[in-house]
Amino acid sequence: MTINGGISFWYASERPGPPATPSRTPLTAHTTADVVIVGGGYTGLWTAYYLKQAAPDLRVTVLEQKFCGYGASGRNGGWLYNGIAGRDRYAALHGRQAARSLQQAMNETVTEVIDVAAKEGIDADIHRGGVLEVARTPAQLGRLKAFHAAELAFGETDRAFHDAAATRTRIGIADAVGSSWSPHGARIHPLKLVRGLAEACERLGVVIHESTPVTEISAGKAVTPYGTVRAPHVLRCTEGFTAALKGQKRSWLPMNSSMIATAPLPAETWAQLGWSGREVLGDMAHAYMYAQRTADDRIAIGGRGVPYRFGSRTDNDGRTQLATVDSLRDLLFSFFPALTGTEITHAWSGVLGVPRDWCATVTLDRTTGVGWAGGYVGSGVATANLAGRTLRDLVLGESTELTALPWVDHRVRRWEPEPLRWLGVQALYAAYREADRREAASHTPRTALLARLADRISGRH
Repeated sequence: MTINGGISFWYASERPGPPATPSRTPLTAHTTADVVIVGGGYTGLWTAYYLKQAAPDLRVTVLEQKFCGYGASGRNGGWLYNGIAGRDRYAALHGRQAARSLQQAMNETVTEVIDVAAKEGIDADIHRGGVLEVARTPAQLGRLKAFHAAELAFGETDRAFHDAAATRTRIGIADAVGSSWSPHGARIHPLKLVRGLAEACERLGVVIHESTPVTEISAGKAVTPYGTVRAPHVLRCTEGFTAALKGQKRSWLPMNSSMIATAPLPAETWAQLGWSGREVLGDMAHAYMYAQRTADDRIAIGGRGVPYRFGSRTDNDGRTQLATVDSLRDLLFSFFPALTGTEITHAWSGVLGVPRDWCATVTLDRTTGVGWAGGYVGSGVATANLAGRTLRDLVLGESTELTALPWVDHRVRRWEPEPLRWLGVQALYAAYREADRREAASHTPRTALLARLADRISGRH
């Protein structure tokens, strides 16, 4: 039997039974702070953590609508890696050296998260096995080679390219024709990380209020049904849930991503599959997948199901459409035919924030004190840490290497109104899925025209 929803497998593995509930008290009255942070996920908590590390006397309050890690921070694929959304655009806007600096900062961020987890005693099942991106069709191989060359050009000289045989030696993926491996990645248990980070923040004196939804953010205040928190700095760290805030309906699109997890696999199965390096695994399909070998020897694999809900709606408990569960199961068995028939124990979904130009950003309006970070487009586990350190420097008024990075203060136009937004996203992902089917059927080495047109229209490239 598949447990569908219940927030995520990560919650179920930590707290068997009903979905997790808040453990911290909600806000009960009007109050003040030096910095109020809206959102108790990775971005908000990392920002609070680094602010209190740098300025212990600063009064920092975090407001979370449900409980810390309820959103993407507790539902993601557990990829701590160096990818960042928008790098090519930042290179076009600010020059390649600026984009190289951003990429170098991301490379270092992987180590930063691992080091802080060790320092704070956070056991998040971290295993630094790197990232393996695999191609399974000639067209995917062409994109993989271009991707590999681009990563080398942006300074990642420790990346390695593998042919089909070497790829299967690492992980026994059916039809693999090549792969690119980077050391700048690690497998994590995302919920354990966010919980440990929240506890580390509280040890530093950060005040966290759960079950406290913020309805409006403006200069000097964050408004909730239970009281208003007034502060010189108000930071929006709400990622895929941003559209629920007053005036933010079209800022970032809440994109849905879904996952399934298998039952623990026996040793003889792992002997057949390999994956002894426990790399996080992705592919070069247009409707791409991502996977990890968990600490208890399951495979957790994800991808796009229903990409977007009309009106920027978000789910409540991670429940996933059965068609999406079936699609992810088929994808898993396609990658690993030996697993056909393996029990799928969990399925869940979550949302991630997508700006109109697909560029992650960090911003602080110095006239109002309102700031924000996000739009990670699925690469937020590490990027949120870099964002948190950057917001720290911006709030403290310091000019640093981080505040000089090209994603700082980047502005982007809003998404189209409904129903254009819904129609556009549905059409784009239908095009990507059809492009994947055509490439698999034709064995052409060239990316399907349909996907190239979708990339141009969507703003992904």
